Amino acid sequence: MKTVLLTLGRLPKALELARALHGAGARVLVADPFERHLTGSSRAVERSFVVTAPAVDPGRYLDELRRANASPHTIYNYTLDLKQFVAYFTPPKESPISPTALTPLHIREWLGNLYERNLDPISIRRKLGTVRSLFRHMTREGTVPGNVAKLVRTPKAPKRLPVVPTAEHTNGLIDDVAEDKLDRPYPERDLLIFELLYGCGLRISELVGLNLDSIDATQQNVRVLGKGRKERQVPYGSKVAQALNKYLAVRKAKPGEGCLIVNRFGTRLTRSGAESIVKMYARTLRGDASLHPH
Repeated sequence: MKTVLLTLGRLPKALELARALHGAGARVLVADPFERHLTGSSRAVERSFVVTAPAVDPGRYLDELRRANASPHTIYNYTLDLKQFVAYFTPPKESPISPTALTPLHIREWLGNLYERNLDPISIRRKLGTVRSLFRHMTREGTVPGNVAKLVRTPKAPKRLPVVPTAEHTNGLIDDVAEDKLDRPYPERDLLIFELLYGCGLRISELVGLNLDSIDATQQNVRVLGKGRKERQVPYGSKVAQALNKYLAVRKAKPGEGCLIVNRFGTRLTRSGAESIVKMYARTLRGDASLHPH
């Protein structure tokens, strides 16, 4: 156990500096020059503390992702994955385990628990990737000596043949949606969703992220914020323009709501909400439950 003498008046700063320089387990003698005046002693009062490692706290890592302009969808998934990870290693009514105490065996045990819960291998791979990213961040900060999650083998992904709908299949589905065969409450909105997804090639996350000012009706293009917060202009044709005009004529949004596609409450339609709409039409009109937007 290392012993370090620090002449700092504020204990939290002293312990933080000692942890950064020498790691957990160091014994710190803090000489407090301010307490000398209170006691009348001619020497600074020394106190002894043992530096302990901080608990697993993904908050600072998530803040870094926000500063890096990670998408809201990424932030949401990472937050959920890390919250579950920390909860697994937190004993009842106790603080979370220190990250320095975690070993590859702990990570494999956690992965085994995910398999026991019958999670999809793709989801397990994503969760492990999230934890690796957290440990990479903590390694850079000096919180842990190394990335133990990187020492665990990545689960194999199942080999699946992608289902790619043909142009005829997609066009037929859009035509069926335009005819309002299902007598849905918001047919204009649903048609615009299909036209933007398959007519403009937008991703589902890009679709729900559109605002009213993303549309340039004069130039007939859409300003899209894609992966990595990169902006691009996507042109659209007459069918999208017609669907857009019909939708805007009946759009019912809450006052001040600037998003383009709204849900039944008048607020922004979520990614899962848009996916459900597409799958419902595909399953009901075409009997194809496998169709889903990317």
